Amino acid sequence: MKAIIVGATGATGRDLLDLVLANPMFDSVEIFVRRDPEIIHEKLITHIIDFDNPEMWAKSVTGDVLFACLGTTRKDAGSQEQQWLVDFYYQMQFAKAAKKNEVPHYVLLSTMLASPNSHFFYTRMKGELEEAVKGLHFAKTTIMRPPALERKHTDRMAESISVGLLKFLNEKGLFEDKKPMPTDVLAKSMIMAVKIQDKELETWESPVIWNAGLAYDAVEQ
Repeated sequence: MKAIIVGATGATGRDLLDLVLANPMFDSVEIFVRRDPEIIHEKLITHIIDFDNPEMWAKSVTGDVLFACLGTTRKDAGSQEQQWLVDFYYQMQFAKAAKKNEVPHYVLLSTMLASPNSHFFYTRMKGELEEAVKGLHFAKTTIMRPPALERKHTDRMAESISVGLLKFLNEKGLFEDKKPMPTDVLAKSMIMAVKIQDKELETWESPVIWNAGLAYDAVEQ
């Protein structure tokens, strides 16, 4: 199989890239990035692109599965408008290109509680993205809705505090359904979706993602 990853330099995307490169199910992987991550591997092709000019790269979005991990924070983006540009508009440009190029499987990294009717900007934006992607009708679409993510070497202070608080509450038996998820578990689950999904559309909530991610090592042995 040939995999495509957009958002390969983020925490989940980088874990996913490492796994795809190591997995014999994939013969090759192409990533689309703004800056060269300087990763050398015989399976890897890196496209350094301008996300604002899809006409320059859209025809290259070809393969068997597109893993969509692209995203940012409002703080890093600078405003809600800029975050929407990255998390919704750029994502949809890739999704549309993949659909036009007949990529059969689209795996979208969304978030817990995503809904187009949400009162909160982030979860509403992610919900609107989910609905827009569903409207493209890929042969297979997997929507991943993980809980708070535990990223390696994160420099996001608010995230570190919230993950630490959730872990403390989990140890007390509280909010166990919202247990923070390591990004490598999520990445493993995304690959498992390619292996086991047989329906046209599936939305994986936290328990399913956990089970699939933890089962990955046993399946790959």
